[in-house]
Amino acid sequence: MVITTTVQQNRWPWLMLPARLVLFAFWQMVFAMVLVLLGSSHAWVAAAAWWPVTAVLANLVCIWLLIVLYKQEGARFWDVFRLQRQTMKKDFFILLGALILAGPIAFLPNVLTATWLFGTQQAALDMFLQPLPVWGLIFAAILFPITIALAELPTYFAYCMPRLEAQTGRRWLAVLLASLFLAVQHATLPLLFDGRFILWRLLMFIPFALFVGLLLRWRPQLLPYLAVVHGLLDMATVLMIPTAV
Repeated sequence: MVITTTVQQNRWPWLMLPARLVLFAFWQMVFAMVLVLLGSSHAWVAAAAWWPVTAVLANLVCIWLLIVLYKQEGARFWDVFRLQRQTMKKDFFILLGALILAGPIAFLPNVLTATWLFGTQQAALDMFLQPLPVWGLIFAAILFPITIALAELPTYFAYCMPRLEAQTGRRWLAVLLASLFLAVQHATLPLLFDGRFILWRLLMFIPFALFVGLLLRWRPQLLPYLAVVHGLLDMATVLMIPTAV
C-alpha cells in the first residue's frame, strides 16, 4: 500500500493503538451498570464474566472504525483479507512453519507467568473463565471468533503498523508498538482489579505478539490466514467457559 502525505499526518493510527484497551473496559462498565440496575451486589465482577460478549461489542466498534478510516483514504477495509493467489502455495507452507513455532511461543509464557503469579495455571484460569448462561455462551461462541478475526490483527498490523512506520520512519518502532498494544489490550479483557491477574494478562501474550508482528511485517499477505486461525483458537477458548447452573 502506498502511504500518502495525508495518511502520514493522520493521528488515527496512534489513537487506534489503545482503542481496544479502552473499549474492552468501557463495555464492561456498561454491563456492570446494567447489572447494578438489576440489583447485583457484585456488578463489576459479574460483568467481567461476560468478557466474550463485551469483546464482541468492542470488535464491532473497531470494524466500523476501520471501514470508515480506510474509506477516508480511498481504500476498502475488506481488501486486507484478499488472498494473494500468486504466492498462495508458498504462503501456505510458511504459515505451517509459523504455526509450529507459534505454539510454544504462545503457550509457555501463559503457563509460566500464571504459575509464577498464582502458583498454578488453573488458579488464573478460574478467574478468567467464569460461568455464563447457555444462551450467552452460544452467542459468544458464534460472534466472538468471527468479530475477533475481523478486528484484532487488522487493527494492529494492517492499519496501525504500516502507517506508524510511514510516520516515524522506524520499522522496528512500528512493529514494537503494534505488537505491544496487541499484548497489552488483554489487561482489560476482562478488567479485574487484581494486580496478579492484570500482570498475567499483560505479560502472557508479549512474546507471541512480537512474533506475529515480525511475521506480518515480513509477509503481510499472511494476515487473512492468521485471522482465520486466530478466530478458531478463540472459539476454542470460549468453549472452555463453563455454563451457569
